[in-house]
Amino acid sequence: MKLLKSIFFFLGAALIVFSNYGVGYSSDHWFRGHGIAMHGKLKYPDNFRNFEYVNPGAPKGGTVRLGSIGGYDTFNTFIIKGRKAAGLNRIYDTLMESSADEPFSMYGVLAESIEVPKDRSWTIFTLRKEAYWHDGRPISAADLIWSFKFLLTKGHPYYRFYYGNVSKVEKIGKRRVKFSFKPGKNRELPLILGQLQVLPKHYWENHDPTKTTLNPPLGSGPYKIKSYEPNRSITYERVENYWGRELPVNRGRHNFRQIIYEYFRDGTVALEAFKAGRFDFRQENSSKAWATGYKIPALKKGFLLKRSFKHERTQGMQGFVFNTRRQVFNDRRVREALSYAFDFEWSNKTLFYSQYKRTESFFANSELSALGIPSAEELVILEPYRTKLPQEVFSSSYTAPKTNGSGNNRDNLRKARNLLIGAGWKFDRGLRRLVHQESGLPLEFEILLVSPLFERIALPFKKNLEKLGIIAHVRTVDTAQYQKRTQSFDFDMVVTTWGQSSSPGNEQRMYWTSNAADRTGSRNLSGLKNNVVDELVEELIAAPDRKKLVAHSQALDRVLLWQHLVIPHWHTDKDRIVYWKKFGMPVVTPKNGIVFSAWWIDSKKDFALRRAGYGAAMRGGR
Repeated sequence: MKLLKSIFFFLGAALIVFSNYGVGYSSDHWFRGHGIAMHGKLKYPDNFRNFEYVNPGAPKGGTVRLGSIGGYDTFNTFIIKGRKAAGLNRIYDTLMESSADEPFSMYGVLAESIEVPKDRSWTIFTLRKEAYWHDGRPISAADLIWSFKFLLTKGHPYYRFYYGNVSKVEKIGKRRVKFSFKPGKNRELPLILGQLQVLPKHYWENHDPTKTTLNPPLGSGPYKIKSYEPNRSITYERVENYWGRELPVNRGRHNFRQIIYEYFRDGTVALEAFKAGRFDFRQENSSKAWATGYKIPALKKGFLLKRSFKHERTQGMQGFVFNTRRQVFNDRRVREALSYAFDFEWSNKTLFYSQYKRTESFFANSELSALGIPSAEELVILEPYRTKLPQEVFSSSYTAPKTNGSGNNRDNLRKARNLLIGAGWKFDRGLRRLVHQESGLPLEFEILLVSPLFERIALPFKKNLEKLGIIAHVRTVDTAQYQKRTQSFDFDMVVTTWGQSSSPGNEQRMYWTSNAADRTGSRNLSGLKNNVVDELVEELIAAPDRKKLVAHSQALDRVLLWQHLVIPHWHTDKDRIVYWKKFGMPVVTPKNGIVFSAWWIDSKKDFALRRAGYGAAMRGGR
């Protein structure tokens, strides 16, 4: 999932400018400020004290317990190897922090300022002199340079896609580092460099950063690892003398004294553990659990709270993903045909308690979605590729197959059968199987799952496929095996989600491009290799303003949809949260949803909860 993005203040050669957005210098070619926006102006001026969606006076203290699924075997989150422990981002600082109430704006954390030219062909970060590691050593330009070079050359493949346009990184002062960019337009690059977690060079020079480890690493962030038991739990403790605790981006956040993650075998076990008081806060992703899973006395008595928080986040795409590297799925007509076998309306009514909307965009729930036929702005982008794209891109609005929800989807299966016949498949009455007219091979594949919760969705889909003579095997594996197989693209079909921000950019390379299709660990799970998509991704990254970014996102969305890479699932515009009544929370919820790092333990509520025999008291104390 990607951090959100925002603008900056101008520093030039001569004139100091005072405005509603802070103090800085102004020039036509060079800008400097406490933050930067992807497009437009920053919401928060250079003298802001805190984000609007926090309580700057929130009390510090208390313990929060959270749940996680599966297990872990490493604290090195920067490489592809191993299963990473939950919460490791809490021990590191980034150069900058995104706000949750702007499309994409970044504000300084380790960086006291950011400088960019008008064409954003380079950026300079000046580090704060007061920033230091947990061992007391100052954070230096050498740390930043070492971190970047390591991540780009030996880190997770993700970083090579994300930061691949950086041509050079160099120290230009005691606390100043300059990143120069390759030719081309990449307006997002200064912002996503701000997301960089900086690592301590002096620590990793004595440890191998390319290997998994269970030695707690040195960090600089608001928390550090206090204790752990691999595959069972990990405890983080707030650093009392954390150097950045009074920064505007941190004020009112990181309030818990301890954060404990406890691991459970699967979601079903985790739900029961939560209701038994084993952990305190849960974001509910199961519609069935949300509708029926919390009917316990604690909820009726008000000690367990169940709330929906509406948000305006881009929902991205979740769906059954075809691995087009497999020959059985390399025909677009076959992929489209199989989408008619998934009955969303029946599933939504019968399995999901009518809680969801059908997803029909890779940027669902946002203005970035391709709705209707292409707009004039989209046509300008798409017209040069007309002969290379399906004609539906220009003439039709993509809609997922629909049914009446009765469970009888005979009409859709008939459409599927006609598409399959056109793609060279026929029904062998003797075998009662669908076979290819030339090879005689059956249409058979495996649906790989990581959670038993998805079996109730995959099994009805499997039955509809059987009516077409298609054999689908549903297989659920543990998280370690699932991670290994998806990273190496060893699957036929999986369920996955492509998260999207309100300002898509460089991460699209990792999702869709030809280069990513063959890169182990990339998010191009479908194996898409399409020159038009490659070019559309680069054009999106180079979009000079918000209006053009929206048009390019819509154009890319439209092309991806008509590739039939996925069978779209569903989404909701609400965060479904269940928690024990021990928390305080800010009055304001930003448009991107709740910010749990701004919650705190309310001592009176916590005492009342324990006195009533719920929460921590059920676990034998704090």
